[in-house]
Amino acid sequence: MVTPPQGQSLTLSGAATDPIPQFEKSGLGTHAFLVDHAWAYALSRFQAVNLPDLGQQKNAEKRAEEARKITEWVADLADDLSDEEKFGWCSACIKQQGHRKVKQPVGQLPAYLCNGCGTPTWSCAGIGCKNMAVRDRTALKMQPYCAEHRHDIPGFAKADSELAALNEYEEFLAYDKPNLARNAKIAGAVGAGVALATPLAYFGAPVVGGAIGAMVGGYSGAAATSFGLALLGGGSLAIGGLGMVGGTYVVAGLGAALGGSLGASVMNAYVQQDKSFHIEMLRGGTGIPVVVCNGFLSESGKGWGEWKDIVTRRYPDSPVYRVHWGARELRHLELLGGNGAAGAFGIAALKNAAARAAKSAAIKINAVAPALIAADLAKNPWHVAKNRADKTGVILADLLARTDEESYVLIGHSLGARAMVVTAQTLSTKPGGPRVHAAHLLGPAIGAKSDWHSLTATVDDAVYNYHSKMDDVLKYVYPAAQAGQTPAGYSGFEPAVDRLKNVDVSSIVKSHHDYHHNVYLEKAASPDESDPGRPGGTAPEASVSADA
Repeated sequence: MVTPPQGQSLTLSGAATDPIPQFEKSGLGTHAFLVDHAWAYALSRFQAVNLPDLGQQKNAEKRAEEARKITEWVADLADDLSDEEKFGWCSACIKQQGHRKVKQPVGQLPAYLCNGCGTPTWSCAGIGCKNMAVRDRTALKMQPYCAEHRHDIPGFAKADSELAALNEYEEFLAYDKPNLARNAKIAGAVGAGVALATPLAYFGAPVVGGAIGAMVGGYSGAAATSFGLALLGGGSLAIGGLGMVGGTYVVAGLGAALGGSLGASVMNAYVQQDKSFHIEMLRGGTGIPVVVCNGFLSESGKGWGEWKDIVTRRYPDSPVYRVHWGARELRHLELLGGNGAAGAFGIAALKNAAARAAKSAAIKINAVAPALIAADLAKNPWHVAKNRADKTGVILADLLARTDEESYVLIGHSLGARAMVVTAQTLSTKPGGPRVHAAHLLGPAIGAKSDWHSLTATVDDAVYNYHSKMDDVLKYVYPAAQAGQTPAGYSGFEPAVDRLKNVDVSSIVKSHHDYHHNVYLEKAASPDESDPGRPGGTAPEASVSADA
């Protein structure tokens, strides 16, 4: 129960696995920010007692203490609001809202509460700016600049904007206002998993929380905001990431945020983190747009690289876009793909990390175990690149959702195929979003076993998985990095679902870099297209199976 001095109260109830508590949606219960942090306190206190080791318990206690301070502070603000109101963009929910001023003694710095999300705000310090910045408890740790003047988003007015074509993303990401916070002095460092009130932490909470909620109870989106706050805090979000759980746990929670202001804020954080990310238009055309994505041991650099023949045979009339991503992470993986001492060293290091992950995996406390495994492997180069691929998939889905195209063809190799899986899964959470006409996955570096209905939910033709048991990278490196998990690029996806087709190319693909040159992309069968060896179809040696 939260009871501020003026007499209002807020009572929350629920189980430790509930993404949102039960409460009265009146009085203090109308302030979402307050409810989120109060529930984050309760769940963090539960973790401080029930997590399996002392270090984890201490971190949970720190999260609980920070959540308690924020909860008490916001409750005091919400309990004593005046009738004075300002109207402007809110830097937390990225919507134009009224902001009610808090009654405070003369001499204290002003505070407002957003009528929409309940976040504490105050006026942006930018000259002539009428928008509202997120305010912290002391009002001393950060200058009062709005999200636009902090470059947390490209611009308020275009956060929900659409793109006429995919290659217009650069104009969308161009900042509308100067970064006034670039040289602003910030007192103290934000500890990962502790600070909950920073703007990006608030943006990211519904995304991460929704995904975790989906994992444990079938919830998604904003319904799991507080659960995500309690588990993950906001520190890693505040420094430009997507939280320590990585992209695959974000997928289920993004949903309707795709193409909207929340998606814009997460995308902005991502491109600040991955300076190599860009989308190159390789050619125009009149067919269904094709998007290709490189992975480990693919040719880097501009232009077609290895993609021209394999794409043109199957989609001769389509415009083609190439996604560039994770240059640093993929470069670090070269160690793991080498021969001799370098390759052996990489695999040995991965085996050690996998052993630690296996130990962590024995911890079964709701959704905490996956996050702990991720944190334990955070410095492992394969793991880091894998998470970068996941995030790339989420960001690409947001960009695709902003265009007016009805459908896309997604093609990826290795970790690029993983990114395309995440893209398709993320698009499946967007009501009315673009569909996936077909997806072609060449040696995908993603676990074989899962519920793949989300992968095929928006697919019209099929998801084709070209897998080879002669691929040593997927045979040895991936299982070492992923605690013995078998990748879909080695064995095929399982279990089989509608529109998911495993294509065994073991007879023609002898290594991880053979796919582009030896595989012919599949085409949906029709009476006049029965020859599997035709250009645009499967090479004669390959076999197609819908079974795992």
